[in-house]
Amino acid sequence: MTQTKCPKCSHTEFAEGTDYMRVKPLNNKLGKSSEKIYTFCLGCGEVVSTRIENPAIFRK
Repeated sequence: MTQTKCPKCSHTEFAEGTDYMRVKPLNNKLGKSSEKIYTFCLGCGEVVSTRIENPAIFRK
């Protein structure tokens, strides 16, 4: 996703970060997990995107 303008404040600089709370499949809570990656506006902090770093672990 290429974000060019924040929908809340129109700022144009973004960064990515994580909260270190990993996502696990509901049917296998002790198995593999993946981090969430947030893309957010550096002007106001609005989160414009959340994605899973490794979605392949959710395939059956």
